[in-house]
Amino acid sequence: MSAGAAPDLAPAPPKNITPVVVRLKLSLLLGGLRRSGGRRAAYVASAVVALLFAVGQLLGFVLLRDQAHIASVAVLGTAVLALGWAVMPLFFPSGDETLDATRLVMLPLRPLPLVRALLVASLVGIGPLFTVLVLVGCVVAVAHGAVAYAVAVVAVVLALLGCVALARAVAAANVRLLTSRKGRDLAVLSGLVVAVGAQLVNFGAQRLGSSGLERLDPVADVLRWVPPASAVSAVDSADAGSYGAAVVQLVLAAAAVAALLGLWARSLTRLMTSPDASTLQSPDAAVRERTRGGGLARLLPAGRTGTVMERSLRYVWRDPKTKAAWVTSLAIGLIVPVFNALQGTGSPYFACFAAGMLGVQMYNQFGQDTSAFWMVALTISSPRDAYVELRGRALALLLVTLPYATLVSVVTAALLDDWARLPEVLGLSFALLGGMLATGAWTSARFPYSIPQEGYKNVAPGQAGLAWIAVFGGMVSAAVLCSPVIALTIWTNVSADGGAFGPLLLPVGAVYGAAITLLGLRLAAPRTAARLPEILAAVSKG
Repeated sequence: MSAGAAPDLAPAPPKNITPVVVRLKLSLLLGGLRRSGGRRAAYVASAVVALLFAVGQLLGFVLLRDQAHIASVAVLGTAVLALGWAVMPLFFPSGDETLDATRLVMLPLRPLPLVRALLVASLVGIGPLFTVLVLVGCVVAVAHGAVAYAVAVVAVVLALLGCVALARAVAAANVRLLTSRKGRDLAVLSGLVVAVGAQLVNFGAQRLGSSGLERLDPVADVLRWVPPASAVSAVDSADAGSYGAAVVQLVLAAAAVAALLGLWARSLTRLMTSPDASTLQSPDAAVRERTRGGGLARLLPAGRTGTVMERSLRYVWRDPKTKAAWVTSLAIGLIVPVFNALQGTGSPYFACFAAGMLGVQMYNQFGQDTSAFWMVALTISSPRDAYVELRGRALALLLVTLPYATLVSVVTAALLDDWARLPEVLGLSFALLGGMLATGAWTSARFPYSIPQEGYKNVAPGQAGLAWIAVFGGMVSAAVLCSPVIALTIWTNVSADGGAFGPLLLPVGAVYGAAITLLGLRLAAPRTAARLPEILAAVSKG
């Protein structure tokens, strides 16, 4: 070394980074568990439940391996498993810190070694173990000979790699989204996906229970050639002696893994070398920002009422917790009556469920403001100001709820072919909605609680009792307020002469709902104006 040359003190990167990334994955996992005992307990409990469910699936497949249509069930099970791996990163982006490869952007890493290391690291955890157990059950259910078991070993490996590579490719392609506000919105909306999926699974299970597993065969015949389900189907083909088909299905699974790894590598290269476009502002962004105040906002009433309505609607569109609550109510309010109607067990009155689900959004109106409620409180100096504030929030809710409740009622009546009861259902829905708006305005002033902005909890610690009183007490009170319309509806269906009065329930219910809404707002306004400091303290705890 010459005298003028400076020594190179930079450490050379390791030739094989796979052990380093695996240790990093384990360190992240253990570090997260050391944060609190509650987190450790939640992780252990979820792991035990997941493994018990996987073992149950494995035993179920083993016990049913002699059934006629078990091959179709195994193929569909693998396809559903792969679908879960594909969508899970979109709704739980914080479940695995190594999904965000941009954290490694400053390190001297090549895409291909990084793909190999992250792929191996992805095989560490409860999810991969759960997947292996389910896949083993799928292949054991269709394998009977030595050749089939040999193919099964290869099939499990290819199917597992296909699921993991699919999840990583989807996460890498959407990592900018997952780390943004929209990604947090998706995470909050994951509860809706679970609720809707549970209803779909329940509906499908009931249909299969009444018609038999042979209804799965047409779908399974298509999925047999779609990776990674084709890997499990290869075991069934080898067991039946169709070795050519088995080879083709394994080749398809292997090609899919290679394609997903290539797509993943290309996404990593783009992430490591291109700037984040979400932080760049286009030249005309300021112009769009200045002109964005038009559109539907111009159709709202003038004055404070229109301002309050626009603010409430913006909460629905922008705030993740408010958006999740609204979307969940909209979806479940449609799913319950429609699915029951499709199964032949429904009633037109189930459409009132939509009005009830959306009416709940009136409760705890000030909780969505959090600590920013102080700006609203400064503008309220009299019961009249409080009345206009509550009226604007109620009108914003009605702007969505009235047409939606009408739509659900019409769809339910159409599916049941019971148009005669549509006026009764609409009148009862409008009366129920009015009762919930009235009680919601009062409980918002009497039992406000804070909604944490971070995490999945919708109630701040120590305020769960307030939430239960506000929501369930208000719902019972709303039902009591609607008792005259409910009694009139029962009379029209029971009495021999009441059928002629059924169409009158629509205007009666609408007028009654409007009347009790105005009465509830009038009664809640003085209490709201008198309790502004207490409301601000209650909604600022999150």
